[in-house]
Amino acid sequence: MRPSELMRGSPAAPQAQVTRANWRTFPAIRWGFTHAREILPTAAIRRAAQASPLPMAPRELAGLGFVAPDGTQTSVAATLQDTFADALLVMHRGTLVHEWYGDGMTATTPHLICSVTKSITGTLGGILVERGLIDPDALVVSYLPELKGSAYDGGCTVRHLLDMTVGIAFEEDYEDPAGDVARYRYASGWDLPPPGVEVTDQRSMLAKMRASGKPHGQVFHYVSPNTDALGWLYERACGASYSAILSEYLWQPMGAAEDASMTLDALGASRSAGGISATARDLARFGEMIRCRGNVGGRQVVPGWWIDDIHANGDSQAWADGDLAEIFPGARYRSKWYTIDPARGDLAAIGIHGQWIYVDVQTDTVIVKLATQPKAMDIPLDHRWLAAYRAIAAHVAAS
Repeated sequence: MRPSELMRGSPAAPQAQVTRANWRTFPAIRWGFTHAREILPTAAIRRAAQASPLPMAPRELAGLGFVAPDGTQTSVAATLQDTFADALLVMHRGTLVHEWYGDGMTATTPHLICSVTKSITGTLGGILVERGLIDPDALVVSYLPELKGSAYDGGCTVRHLLDMTVGIAFEEDYEDPAGDVARYRYASGWDLPPPGVEVTDQRSMLAKMRASGKPHGQVFHYVSPNTDALGWLYERACGASYSAILSEYLWQPMGAAEDASMTLDALGASRSAGGISATARDLARFGEMIRCRGNVGGRQVVPGWWIDDIHANGDSQAWADGDLAEIFPGARYRSKWYTIDPARGDLAAIGIHGQWIYVDVQTDTVIVKLATQPKAMDIPLDHRWLAAYRAIAAHVAAS
């Protein structure tokens, strides 16, 4: 079923209805990811009074061919068609050179970006560090004493949250209907729990997280609640909601043209790990700011040294010992950003169901791709798109 065929009518036909019970399942996800504010409680992330310019010089990229990881010849157009894509934007040296939207999407349609949210949260951290509001080497419990006795105690620092090296007992399995992620989604308000399942709120859940027994700081272990703990820490340090902090320090100074939004739990806690919805164009502005070392139109929005640190650091051994090493061998992770190929220096923000911001400084290219893939994690599709990004970057740089 096409996205534009869902939720049509007054009321929509039963097979076309999207509810809180099915909004993340296929095909309902194709409508749900562009209408999160109609399904869940949200807070607004306010746009700038004046949007930063987005110059355009369109180029035809749909027919660009490339070799997929399985050795087959394909194209950008075929890959868009095959992978439930919703948007593809390409910027080269600050100019929007390609803009494509799928069914139900426009330049002003907000789209849930899942864990691309984490990279925004990590970037915001650099601004707060520069302003002296947080210290990356400080203990988490010095900001959040409510987390004493939890996995975030015992020497866990803000840096460990930023780099996903917390020694925590949590399994990020999106397919287990009774696992840690399922309980996390109930606490965050994303999913309706089955009868008899006790539901808590997100912050109470964080306070009950248990340590794995492994030391903090040694192994990359991808755990989404770590980023929610980081967002809570920002709120405590700044005395404001996450959405207000992000609006004031990043979204507005960056020159966002549209409001974004953040999903909230029953007590108003932000899901800073995956709850942002934003337009593809504003995500392109964000990615271009990262490419330019935090600078937007001559204004330093994010400290340049924070972006440099993301490029230069990240523990290679912690990654090699971690749970995503087989997906991107030889990669690194720093402040919620992936460096997929350290020799190339590319950065990626990646979310489940097909969300990407890819920043290739070698070719001055930024690519935003949004999707509603049926599977939360589809590694072959991720690798196919990574090959596409590199082909696109090479093409626009050479032409």
